[in-house]
Amino acid sequence: MSLPDLAAELAALDARGLKRHRRLLESPQSARVVVDGREVVAFCSNDYLGLAGDPRLAAAAAEGAARYGVGAGASHLILGHAAAHHRLEDALAQFVRLPRALLFSTGYMANIGIVTALAGRDDAVFADKLNHASLNDAVLLSRAGFKRYPHGDLAALEKLLAASQARRKLVVSDAVFSMDGDIAPVTDLLRLCERYDAWLVIDDAHGFGVLGETGGGALQHYGVVSPRIVYMATLGKAAGVFGAFVAGEPDVIETLVQHARPYIYTTATPPLLAHALLASLEIIAAEHWRRELLAQLINQLKRGMAGLRWRLMPSDTAIQPLVIGPNDEALHVSEQLAARGVLVPAIRPPTVPQGSARLRISLSAAHSEQDVAQLLQALHDVGARA
Repeated sequence: MSLPDLAAELAALDARGLKRHRRLLESPQSARVVVDGREVVAFCSNDYLGLAGDPRLAAAAAEGAARYGVGAGASHLILGHAAAHHRLEDALAQFVRLPRALLFSTGYMANIGIVTALAGRDDAVFADKLNHASLNDAVLLSRAGFKRYPHGDLAALEKLLAASQARRKLVVSDAVFSMDGDIAPVTDLLRLCERYDAWLVIDDAHGFGVLGETGGGALQHYGVVSPRIVYMATLGKAAGVFGAFVAGEPDVIETLVQHARPYIYTTATPPLLAHALLASLEIIAAEHWRRELLAQLINQLKRGMAGLRWRLMPSDTAIQPLVIGPNDEALHVSEQLAARGVLVPAIRPPTVPQGSARLRISLSAAHSEQDVAQLLQALHDVGARA
C-alpha cells in the first residue's frame, strides 16, 4: 500500500465523520480542566472517584520515587518485581477477596494475557457482543473457537455452551459495559459456567472502586465468590493511577506468571506507581462519600434529561450514554456543548454500532451538582436549537 492510498483512506474516514482527533490536556485530570488553552467542565474521563489529581496520591508517588527510583528497569521475572509491586498484589487480592493477584501494565495487556494463557486451539471462548476490544483481540490471538452471543442474552449463551465440545470453555464479559454503562448479570453468568464447566472471566475496568459497599467491584456488588472466576480490573480509572491486575485462584495466577506473554515480556511498571496505588486503595475503602456523591449526581443527571429529544440509555453507573444517531449530528452536538464550556466526547462506529453515535457522559465524584446543572442546561439549549 502506497502513501497516496493511506491518504485516501484517511480522507474517506474524515468524510464519514469517523476520523478521531486528540485534544491537549494542560492541567491535572479533574472535573474542571484546561484543554487546548481553555478551561472547561469535562465529562470525558474515567476518573470516577476524582482521585487522579488527588494530592495524597501525588505525595505517595513522590515518596515511592524517593524510595524505589523512577523506572523498574526489568521485567517482573528478571529483576523488576519490587517490594511495592508485591505489597500491592497482596493488598489487591485482599481488597477483592480473592486468593491471589497479579499486576499487569494495562488492562488491554491483562485481558490478552488471561485469554491466551488459558485458551488455545482446542478450546472455546464465549463472548458478549459488546465486550471491550481487548477481549475480542485476546480471543483472536488465542486461536480458540470464538463464539459471540447477543448482548446480555443468557439463553443464547446457554445454547452455545450446551452445544460445545471444546476441551476448555471460557465465558468472557465486561462487568460494566464501557459504552452502554449497564452491568453484566454476573450471578447468572456464573451459574451457567458452573452448569457447563466453564471459567468466567470478568473485565471490571469500569466497576472496580465504584461498585460494591467498599468499592470492591462487581463481585462485591453481586456478592459472588467462586474458584471459577478470573477477575480483571484496571487501576487508571477509579483508582486514579495506572495499571491493571488479575485476581483468582493461586493456580490460575501462577499459570499467568508462567505463560502470559504480556506479563513475561514487558518491563514492570514503575514501583512508585504501586506505592501510590497502596494509598489509593486506602482512600477507596475509607471514603464512602465518593461513591455516595457519584450516585447522587447520576440521579440528578437522569432526572434532568427529561424532555430532551435524544434517548438516554438505561444505566445506573457513572457512564451515561446519550444516543444521538448519525455521526455528523453527534459531532455537532459535542461541538456545540464545547462552545458552551462543557466537554463531552462523541463516540462513533466502530466503537459503537452503526447508527448509534452517542455522547458518552462520564460522571465523577470530582463533579459538583453545579457542574451537572451546567451540562443539563447546555444540553437543553443545544437540543432546542437542533
